[in-house]
Amino acid sequence: MNTTPKTLSRTPFRRSALIAAAGLALTGASQFTAAATIGFMAPLSGPQAIVGQDQVDGFMLAVEQLGGKLGGQATTVLKEDDQLKPEIGGQIVRKFIDKDKVDAIVGLSFSNVLMASLPRIAESGTVAIATNAGPSPLAGAGCKANVFSAAWQNDGAAEAMGKFAQDKGLKKVYLMAPNYQAGKDMLTGFKRYFKGQIVDEVYTQVNQPDYSAELAQLQAAAPDAVFVFYPGGMGVNFIKQMSQAGLMAKVPLYSVFTVDGTTLPGLRDAAVGSISGAMWDAALDTPENKKFVADFERKYKRTPSAYAATAYDAANILNIALGKAKAGDAKALAAAVKAAGSEFKSVRGAFAFNNNNLPVQNYYAFETVKSGGNVVGKLIGTPLAKQSDAYHAQCALK
Repeated sequence: MNTTPKTLSRTPFRRSALIAAAGLALTGASQFTAAATIGFMAPLSGPQAIVGQDQVDGFMLAVEQLGGKLGGQATTVLKEDDQLKPEIGGQIVRKFIDKDKVDAIVGLSFSNVLMASLPRIAESGTVAIATNAGPSPLAGAGCKANVFSAAWQNDGAAEAMGKFAQDKGLKKVYLMAPNYQAGKDMLTGFKRYFKGQIVDEVYTQVNQPDYSAELAQLQAAAPDAVFVFYPGGMGVNFIKQMSQAGLMAKVPLYSVFTVDGTTLPGLRDAAVGSISGAMWDAALDTPENKKFVADFERKYKRTPSAYAATAYDAANILNIALGKAKAGDAKALAAAVKAAGSEFKSVRGAFAFNNNNLPVQNYYAFETVKSGGNVVGKLIGTPLAKQSDAYHAQCALK
């Protein structure tokens, strides 16, 4: 049987359906029976499209490796573009739940889109696994039994950079991020572990293309370092402009989700010398990660990012869970997903779901270096090992 996914175009929400099992008709995909249907929502157009595409590609790679099946069931993956707009994300989630009757929703976009979609997901009981978000409200008192993040709690990688900067003895740090939930969470995480002076805390517009005014302010402030969170296209623009202004040599750059597999092809030498905090990098030397990176590069002709890694892990978690869940029982599937977090072998190393359904995992520090003509990440430390997020005690789940 040919297990290579096919794409069917549709018009509403710029959507398409990826079919992971040849010959499977959508009308025959009954819930929790002989076939599984997964809804995958991500930004697939605009400046952050590469972030969404890497998630889709990582997930589909795992499904293909599993023979087009999850839990032994022929699997249909419905792919939707939320355009990084909360209102469109909400419409897509309602379609997944009410019309498509999906077994699980994966991806769930950026934190602002996820939070806008959360009430309907929680009300429905449908299992949802975020692969690019872990907003603080969801990690604490707002946790949900059917909602998971296979990615991170937003503060985590930033906490690692805060601890790394503190351990390095930095005294004054300048902070920058886009003005939305994840940006605020990242800077909060950094400040939780860095005890020196915060020279300034600057929030810019989401998808802002020009940072010249902010870079002039940064240079005038003369900090020991700058810590930023600018994912996808925002990161490419910010670092290129910082490099062109001659600031990379003057102000050490610490970042999260800014220098990674999605941005390095566009940044290359401009990012050399920067320090990044992350729960994963292609440089991690584990058997699972070596296989994942090699298979991803072979199939897609590019190096994967952390977004691809989290989605790949999410597919493998669902594979275990859908093999155990009782037919027709969404609560059983949620419990099976929770248990699967401790059973599967993650490409990132240590992993388990905490009581709030967010990861307990390592957070590493990587330096961007030139090696053999390539620009790559080099592991230089593990500031936080098997880290639990700062909010899980506020969650009533066990």
